[in-house]
Amino acid sequence: MNLVFCGTPAFAVPTLEKLVDAGFPVRLVVTKPDRPRGRGMEVESSPVKQKAVQLGIPVSQPEKIKNNDGFRDELISFIPDAIIVVGYGRIIPQWMIDLPPMGNINLHASLLPKYRGAAPIQWAIASGESMTGVTTMRIDAGLDTGDILLQKEVPIEADDTALTLGPKLASVGADLMINTLRSLQAGTLQPRPQDHANATLAPILNKEDGRINFHRSADDIYNRLRGFQPWPGAFTTFRKKNLNVWRAKPAPRTVAESELLVEDDNLLVGCGQSSSLALIELQPEGKKRMSAHDFIQGYRPQNGEHLGR
Repeated sequence: MNLVFCGTPAFAVPTLEKLVDAGFPVRLVVTKPDRPRGRGMEVESSPVKQKAVQLGIPVSQPEKIKNNDGFRDELISFIPDAIIVVGYGRIIPQWMIDLPPMGNINLHASLLPKYRGAAPIQWAIASGESMTGVTTMRIDAGLDTGDILLQKEVPIEADDTALTLGPKLASVGADLMINTLRSLQAGTLQPRPQDHANATLAPILNKEDGRINFHRSADDIYNRLRGFQPWPGAFTTFRKKNLNVWRAKPAPRTVAESELLVEDDNLLVGCGQSSSLALIELQPEGKKRMSAHDFIQGYRPQNGEHLGR
């Protein structure tokens, strides 16, 4: 079975590794072009490219794929039986969908049809789910709408963030992809259509998703804080300057919405539905992260002051 692998982020690396370890011939890895990143804007390769180079697999990095005759010819030359897609970050064009006889097989980080889209891990946590999972599916022309091949549930722990849950899903998903390919080879796997009526979306995140709305309940804010790590995080304002909230947890107190309550080394803020949030680790504008104790000692917040105003 000749395979072409399309992927970019760290989430895709375990699947690529497992494919090679399981003896599947990955003839080509397709990933996004190298980009400048970080404060120094140094050009970096994607995690998938770095792994492909280590494994000695040829790499292709087209800027575009939809109307790219050179890339199309390159892909055809490898005569792929299937194209494996994990977090590639580009819409797969119809010519590519039609190319391999076994189709384009995608690993998606949710239990489809829930959380279709670019940020399924983040939105599952932010929405307060206690269970998520991974799905292998055949890509079609829609947004994560193709037929389901296999699925595996993964619990979301109470303290999971997108940073801790992602690697768990990546590992389970890698095994699921191997099982999917072996079952397809054996002819024992029957694809099943998604129930589109139960579909939910997980759109790409933007900066404003991280702005704390104190009309929400403390549980809701806490879930969003966990889900939106490392970006856009959770932020508000204090004395008209930006304030990032890195760690917090719901507290059993009733405090007026957005109002601060200082009790010894504890700093609470009121939230919707008569709830409150204990702020544990904060980062004022232009400062390093600090504990609630250090924030209280340095900024002397007063009872009745507000966040977000």
